Amino acid sequence: MNKAILMGRLTKDPEIRTTQSNVSVANFTLACDRGYKSADGTRPTDFIPCVAWRQTADFAHRYFHKGDRMLVEGTIQPRSWEDQEGQRRYITEVIVDQIYFCESKRSDDGQGQGQNDYSSGYSNNYPSAQPRSSGGDGFLPDPDEDETALPFDMT
Repeated sequence: MNKAILMGRLTKDPEIRTTQSNVSVANFTLACDRGYKSADGTRPTDFIPCVAWRQTADFAHRYFHKGDRMLVEGTIQPRSWEDQEGQRRYITEVIVDQIYFCESKRSDDGQGQGQNDYSSGYSNNYPSAQPRSSGGDGFLPDPDEDETALPFDMT
């Protein structure tokens, strides 16, 4: 199984282009902190190249900008090509299947953060990203808190 799940911040705005067959493709890099601190107290960061295609590319380009936190799901794919000097080049990148928002929408004045307007993202498998209500506290309701939703009798 080849499955990659990454959460990080964009190092710059996603770069979008269109192939000769009119297919959108976006390239971006996620800066992902590792789960530990080094001896000097900082977290090492990995810079992971990502590629999104079609509507997912358009979604990334439209809604995400440098510094935004993003969660992506996809697959790891190595590829190689020959550069202009005839040298063989290699890269390993994440081919993105789904993109999710990870933080509250920024306010228009750039001061702080506003209400959490979206908690889901865009997937190639689903035609649209739908806004979801957060209940006003920045968190989605916990489905386990609703006793009527249990599929079995608790008595």
